[in-house]
Amino acid sequence: MKEFADGKVLLEQDGPVTVVTINRPEVRNACDRETIQAMHDLFMEFETSDDSSVAILRGQGDCFCAGGDLKEVATGASASFAWGGKDKGLTRRRLNKPVLAAVEGHCVAGGLGLALWCDMRICGDTSVFGVFNRRFGGANGNGATVRLPRIVGESRALDMMMTGRPVNSVEALQWGLADRVVSAETALAAAKELAHQLAEFPQEALRCDRFSTIHQRSYGEVDAIDKEIEGAQGAFKNSYQKGAKEFVEGTGRHGEF
Repeated sequence: MKEFADGKVLLEQDGPVTVVTINRPEVRNACDRETIQAMHDLFMEFETSDDSSVAILRGQGDCFCAGGDLKEVATGASASFAWGGKDKGLTRRRLNKPVLAAVEGHCVAGGLGLALWCDMRICGDTSVFGVFNRRFGGANGNGATVRLPRIVGESRALDMMMTGRPVNSVEALQWGLADRVVSAETALAAAKELAHQLAEFPQEALRCDRFSTIHQRSYGEVDAIDKEIEGAQGAFKNSYQKGAKEFVEGTGRHGEF
């Protein structure tokens, strides 16, 4: 385990899986600028690493992330969040590799923005989601107003955005906000299991399908399909023929990989 930003962020490498941990449990993993920028740098290193295929973002202890560090915000430092800033704004853009959120406890305000930035959210059954910054006049500058309605639909997103009410794991799963719900305190283990499963697949094909799924909204249907086909050419050439041959010879039949 490696420490960054004076221990505010931890890094663990578990084979092809990178685990980034927000390590500020004393403030419910609220993030100041130093924390966000350290995570940005670690995820950029993950992005370019040849040895890591999937990342997990989690919070230390019984809370995923309570959002921005309000003590820092209260100083008047408008750049204190660095959520959406162009200089190391972690949630400004999606990576080219999958990132999973392992959520325990509260995932609220800017913490919700971090979880929405991830591809999937694996949650303990005591998890709580919410736009709690509604209570103290905080607008979202972390991508949440863009990503939340794309995940749960506009009406449900507006429900969360305007009321600031808590959404428990049962409702989150029904909405698609949570992808998988497991027993409390097992979200990290479940996320690691899923991450290793994803890492075992041929990565070029997985990443090009993931890229098309994320970016197809920017195009009309016909253009989006053309982009999908264009992006798949490398995988067809480099891995699909080999994989098809292995399947014909017996590998992967009956759901075994």
